[in-house]
Amino acid sequence: MGKVVIIGGGPAGMIAGIAAARSGQKVVLFEKNEKLGKKLFITGKGRCNLTNAADMQELMKQVVSNPRFLYSAFHLFDNGKTMEFFEELGLPLKTERGNRVFPQSDHSSDVIKVLQRELERLGVAVCLNTEVVDIKQQDGKFYSVCFGKKREEMKADACIIATGGLSYPSTGSTGDGYRFAKALGHTATPLFPSLVALETEEEFVKNLQGLSLKNVGIQLVRDGKLLHSDFGEMLFTHFGVSGPLILSASSYVAAELQKGAVLPKLQIDLKPALTREQLDVRILRDFEAAGKKQYKNSLEHLLPQRLIEVIVELSGIPSDKKVNEISKEERKQLVSLLKCLTLCIKKPRGYDEAVITKGGVCVKEIQPATMESKLIKGIYFAGEVLDLDAMTGGYNLQIAWSTGYAAGSSQY
Repeated sequence: MGKVVIIGGGPAGMIAGIAAARSGQKVVLFEKNEKLGKKLFITGKGRCNLTNAADMQELMKQVVSNPRFLYSAFHLFDNGKTMEFFEELGLPLKTERGNRVFPQSDHSSDVIKVLQRELERLGVAVCLNTEVVDIKQQDGKFYSVCFGKKREEMKADACIIATGGLSYPSTGSTGDGYRFAKALGHTATPLFPSLVALETEEEFVKNLQGLSLKNVGIQLVRDGKLLHSDFGEMLFTHFGVSGPLILSASSYVAAELQKGAVLPKLQIDLKPALTREQLDVRILRDFEAAGKKQYKNSLEHLLPQRLIEVIVELSGIPSDKKVNEISKEERKQLVSLLKCLTLCIKKPRGYDEAVITKGGVCVKEIQPATMESKLIKGIYFAGEVLDLDAMTGGYNLQIAWSTGYAAGSSQY
């Protein structure tokens, strides 16, 4: 029986502990917080979207950074095995829109409870309120960890670093794993907040704060080149834009920041179901029905009330102009605006609002089948600390379960 030390009691750390203990290892798990799964508790607005029931092709498609690295880990412990794992632990699951998987109870605390119970059953020693401050290696092999204010030392055969990223630092994600990785000779790629709201330049967004738009299309475009497109729901805020569409788009914005590129513009198609020609016909019909109404009073069947004032101003058509006096050219301007409302992105919001961290320990330095370091024998990485990230919908937690399980079930 070997001895395995795990640093971090989030999803990757907990499942690594279970996998290692099930394979006969003696496991000690260090968590600097007062309880396990602190960030897991707030995921999915407290409901915990723990995976996605999509097929493997879709699963891989939703991984943004280094998807090919995950082939082995996903093959070993995919979303189907994740669902079986939790149901065997006594957690009934349900699948909702977009194949998102949740506990039937809608309580993330139930996910944490079944993991804790299994750790206890397997005899995993969980050390809460205990921070690992240093990792020692000798001759290219893991040797020990130092923990606590007194820097007590614990020797072991292997160490799994599952410390998370930088997002939601109040939950303990303060970048410890990157510090450990660098001290051990590893490279950390540039880090950015991701799956996060975006700040925009335009002042008019403040007037739209709280307005939610469903069934809109978005594109990220730079110098005429399309970087990303999507369809769904978004929300205006006092600083810019948010909502599911925007969180996903932010992953591509962060990727551009990683490259040091100029940020793309966000183009919103307010009427994606209609072509420009169809929209023009629709507007003409509305104008004809409105008769001698003023332009500002003619769009109530086309747009939400709060958006009308902004669109009227941006269109450049005088607000008090009678609709039967609006020219074909002016109508074309309105069509172009509705099909391509353009916002200039300033930056993503900070880590305290970001769902995940983009960037992390370079996966070229990690064995994809086991998550073991290629540089230091006996050192493993799992979860968000790695340079892996995906879209919203349970995919990032699946990365944590798969990499955590691969690290925990390795032969030490």
